[in-house]
Amino acid sequence: MRILVVDDDVHIRENLKRLLSYEGYSVELAADHREAFSQIAESPPDLVVLDLMLPIVDGLEICRTIRQTSDVPILMLTAKGTLEDKVGGLDSGADDYLVKPFQPDELMARIRALLRRRQPQNEALKFGVLTLDAVAHQVFVNDTLVDLSSKEFDLLELLMRHARQVITRETFYDRIWGYDFSGESNILEVYIRYLRAKLDAAGSPRYIQTVRGIGYVMREEPGTQANSKDVTDG
Repeated sequence: MRILVVDDDVHIRENLKRLLSYEGYSVELAADHREAFSQIAESPPDLVVLDLMLPIVDGLEICRTIRQTSDVPILMLTAKGTLEDKVGGLDSGADDYLVKPFQPDELMARIRALLRRRQPQNEALKFGVLTLDAVAHQVFVNDTLVDLSSKEFDLLELLMRHARQVITRETFYDRIWGYDFSGESNILEVYIRYLRAKLDAAGSPRYIQTVRGIGYVMREEPGTQANSKDVTDG
């Protein structure tokens, strides 16, 4: 996904670019309203990270202008943290408001939450012999319905939406159990084992693979025929 960072401080722009790029996002940068509007017109981003205190045209006005033509999620960053400031930012059209200084983990959690809300959930996801219907909350291996628990379903959906991308254990805990989850350290492994067993029993290839020391990835076993066209993210 593509994120546009709008901030007049070059150090903040570059730091955010490094952080977001490390997390796997494509990042574009803008220093003022002119560059921001130009970037949005040329290639609409999936999310905008917008500084409030900008020269000439401030973040509130930029936000209002964007809202005239786009519903792209906007996360506003600012050192102004009073209730009045937050209300002003949200009323201008921002979807979230984060006060500086902030922790990178909180920034990433808020970005992921905004992007989740934007993702259409009404189309089936397909990968090889697997089909996941997010609306009906059903999973099929070919024509066989697989009975999954809520957490097993959420794990599979996350893997299928990011097929062939390695997902870290921290990301699973963030997305499935909440970013401040502090439960048992092996609960993810337990649920992955349950999920694999149910898919195996229904005749699915072992698509969910362990990446030691990092997390898990959904990809084809050697010799299977699934390809990039088999994945549809609704």
